[in-house]
Order: sequence, then structure tokens, then C-alpha cells
Amino acid sequence: MARVTSDLVRLYADSDALALAELVRGKQVSPLELVETAISLVEALDPRLNAVVIRTFDLARQAALAPPTGPFGGVPFLLKNIASMWQGTPLTNGLGYFSDFVCDHDSEMVRRIKAAGFLLVGRSNTPECGWSIGTEPRLYGPTMNPWNPAITCGGSSGGAAAAVAARIVPLAEASDGGGSIRVPASCCGLVGLKPSRGRITYGPEAVDLWFGSIAIFCVTRTVRDSAAYLDAVAGPMTGDPYLAPTPAKGWLAGLAEPPARLRIGYTLAAPWGPPVASDVAAALHETLRLLERLGHHVEEHDLAVDLEQVWPHYNAINAVETAADFDRVTAANGRPIGEADFMPLNWSLLQHARSLSAVQYSESIAAVRKASQRLAIELAPYDVFLTPTLTQPPRPVGYWSMEDGDRLRYLARWSDAAYMFAFNLSGLPALSVPAAMADGATPIGLQLVGRHGDEATLLRLARQMEEDLRWDLRRPPVSAG
Repeated sequence: MARVTSDLVRLYADSDALALAELVRGKQVSPLELVETAISLVEALDPRLNAVVIRTFDLARQAALAPPTGPFGGVPFLLKNIASMWQGTPLTNGLGYFSDFVCDHDSEMVRRIKAAGFLLVGRSNTPECGWSIGTEPRLYGPTMNPWNPAITCGGSSGGAAAAVAARIVPLAEASDGGGSIRVPASCCGLVGLKPSRGRITYGPEAVDLWFGSIAIFCVTRTVRDSAAYLDAVAGPMTGDPYLAPTPAKGWLAGLAEPPARLRIGYTLAAPWGPPVASDVAAALHETLRLLERLGHHVEEHDLAVDLEQVWPHYNAINAVETAADFDRVTAANGRPIGEADFMPLNWSLLQHARSLSAVQYSESIAAVRKASQRLAIELAPYDVFLTPTLTQPPRPVGYWSMEDGDRLRYLARWSDAAYMFAFNLSGLPALSVPAAMADGATPIGLQLVGRHGDEATLLRLARQMEEDLRWDLRRPPVSAG
């Protein structure tokens, strides 16, 4: 077993994923040393975070003995405890019903993650079934934010974000159907990219998820790690229904080119609910000054698309699709699933799904697709569109608890994240960047939205901002090193 020294921990905590992989290639550290460091940090920090709920330490140690390959060879990594199939390991989706489930194969994304050289040390905590922007499942308990245990770490990729912010791992898998990459990135001070529709495959388990509204990717501390990860995992499988154009050079290589003068639209108007909080507005105004100083043109533009009107239709789609998923699962398992298996909110969503007619479902699909079209047309004049990630600072732990079974009341609270689902349904790439720290201790994220297929512009702009703001150097109270 490799010895973990304080010097190794400091080196590990100070390095992003690409830097760690470079150390491995230079034989300055071994993959096993990195794995043992990650394990030691899980054991030391996770009692305060509850971010890593399934641990696969022995599998990671075994994988670390093979020669490292790929751009991230030897780098520790966490899968999210939703959806991603990893042969021979548990996957619960945060739900006790799946406590005995073991994956019988690797999904294509997991195959690509392994091929990139990552060493999988476990799975991160998520809310039950994922439909929450907090991470407080009944099965595992809440994940704490390493910046402040009183505020949410976000969700649904909250365990991933907490672990990356605490430097347990340099990046971790995340997925996003309504802000679940970008919200925890914002709450934990990280970079969170939701790629374009068609950029990441759903195969082979699924052909389509929520009409292309779900994106699977990661959360990182640095922009270059996000770009390199996109190089490693992007691309369709044969038969995928959506395609996104690919740049002539890789996304990481593209960071070497500073962005040309960009036309950047922005809004400070909350789509519904309370006005944008003063701390968030201050972060956006300061960012606008930075963008102008960097040579970009900024202009205000409030969205004409009525997102509040579309929100119930989007929820109808995800409720129906989730209900259909559970019908398939219970038929295969031969064991019925009932109210006692779910937290109250999820049960109310399933009951709502079963109350909808086929015509109502079709009307929701049409409304969401129309909003997608209108958003793309409305934002086409801009190279980048800037919004708050969350219109309010991170809420207290418990605010997003799915123990609240009042569906309409719970979903109304999502006004904080009203700018999230808009870019799931539209399929446009969206990137949350850690723009500011309120009172020096509360991360505030802002969202950069691009044209379909143009992650490259978002990443180049974010890299330019990162070089000025140096958010990669910020470290929460609960962290390695």
C-alpha cells in the first residue's frame, strides 16, 4: 500500500486533474499513491460532508496497478449515484428500492471515463431519483456544503460538487435535467458545464432522455479540466437521435486562443418569484465590468419567453417519463413499488404523471418544443448570454427537502433556478462559473449560455475570466491540504 504523506496531500490538493495526470506521466507520483490519497481524504473529510455514499476503494486500488492510459491516467474520480452503469458495483439512485441492485455492464459513458484513465473510487450522493436542487435523500442523509454546513450544496449532483470543492477528487461525474450540474457548481464554487444537446450519448441503455433535455458531464475546479473532459467523453453512438457540431480542434487546444470580442447579452430580471437577490445582482454587475474590461460588448436583454408558463409543462414531461421508467423497472424486478418506497415529493410526482391524459402529455411536449425554438431564435444575436445561475444565494439545508409532498408548493420554489431548465429544454450549452463570494464565504455562480454546439466559446470566455478571478485558488474551510 502506498504511503500518504502530508507533502503528497498538499500536492494532490493543489493540482487539478490534468496536473495530476502529468505528474503520473512524469513518474513523480504513481496512480496508487493518488488513489490512496483520495481514499485517505474520503476517510478524513467525508464524515463532515457525506458526499461519498458508495465506496469502491479495493476496485480503485486494483485498477491503479495497471499502466496508466488516456489523458487522465491515474486520476481518482467519482461516479454519480444515478444512471451510470458500472459492472459489478451497486447503483441505488438514492432510493432504498434499489439497495440490492448491482450493475451487469458498463454504460458507454463509463467505458469512456475508464478509457480516459480515471480510477473510480466510489459514487457520490444525490437526492432520491435526482429531481431536486438539494441533496438530502432519506436513504443516505444530506450532503453538507464544504463552504458552510448551514447552506445547501445544491443538487442533484451535490455529492459530486462537495467532494470536488473539498478537493477529495479533482473532478467528478455530474448530470443535469434542470440545473443539476450548474446549481451545485454555483453553490460550491465550481465550474459546471451542461453540454449541448447531442454532445453526450445516452447509450446503450437509452436512446433519448426527456427529449434531449438531460446532459451528463462533470463538475471541475478549473476550466481546462472541463475542456479536456469534453475531449475525452464527447461524441454520439450509432443511432443517437441528436448530433452537435464538433470544432475543428479539440476543446482543450481551443483554450489557447483568447476569445474574439464577443457580443454578450445579459439579464437581471427573475423569470418569476422574488427579484434577483442583491448579492447575486452585485456579482453580475461586477462580472459585466470585468467583461467590458476584457474587451467584450455587453447589453441588457430580458427574455421574452415566458418561462413560468413553460415550467409546469416541463415537469409534466419529466414526471411521465419517470413514471414510465418505474413501470419498466418494477416489471423487470417482479416486485411492486409503492408510496412507502418514496419520499413524499417523488410519490406526488408519480401520481401526477398517472393523472395526465395522452393529449395533455402531447400538449406539454409541444409547449416545451415551442419554447426551445423561441429561446434559440431570441438568443441567436448573442455570442454568449449571461444570467444568474441561481437568483438567490444558496438556501439553508432543508429548504429543498423532498419530504414536502405538496408538489405545486415545492416546484414553485424552483423560481431560484428558473434560468436552469430553460437551457435543458432548449439544448443550448450552459456553463456556471464561480463569479463571486458573498461575504467571503458564500459562492455565487453566474451562467454563460452559448449557441448550440458552441461550447468552445463558453470555455474560452470562462478561461479568460478564470485567469483574472483565479477562482481555482479558493479553498473552503472543509478541504484537503
